[in-house]
Amino acid sequence: MRMGFARRVLAAGLVSLAAVAGCGVQPSGAIEAGDPPSGAVALDMGITLYLVKRGRVGVVTRPSGRPVFREDMLALLAAGPSVMEREQGFTTEVPSEAGPFSVTVMPAGRLVVTVSLPAGELSPLAVEQIVCTAAATAPEGPAQVTLVGAGQSLTPRKCPGQRRTAR
Repeated sequence: MRMGFARRVLAAGLVSLAAVAGCGVQPSGAIEAGDPPSGAVALDMGITLYLVKRGRVGVVTRPSGRPVFREDMLALLAAGPSVMEREQGFTTEVPSEAGPFSVTVMPAGRLVVTVSLPAGELSPLAVEQIVCTAAATAPEGPAQVTLVGAGQSLTPRKCPGQRRTAR
């Protein structure tokens, strides 16, 4: 009786193996999909913000379970640090009136960030926060960022000390 059971198990195993082996994916050539995606989506693994601590701009990364738009990241600057970030001494110089923000991607790694108040009224730290946060979203590496708002435009700039990082 034991031999009959063993044969049935072996037969069932062979039938399963044959069925699985017959379900392979057939090879094909390269499939053209068109241009890579573009648009406002910045990061989907974390949100990189530049906040102020002891009078200097520093990087903070917040977890994110979904893609985040560049404009939303800048709005987070105006909203200020999280409770945990405040406990660590972070603040923001970006006033809430600076939003809503818009970001235009230009050729050659340039970004134009439009704020809702005169660009010249932003403090140097607020400008650096916005420039660095926006530049962190550029897929080509460090971007040159121009701030405009209420008819004023600041000189294009890069985030001080920001380098291209491998992803």
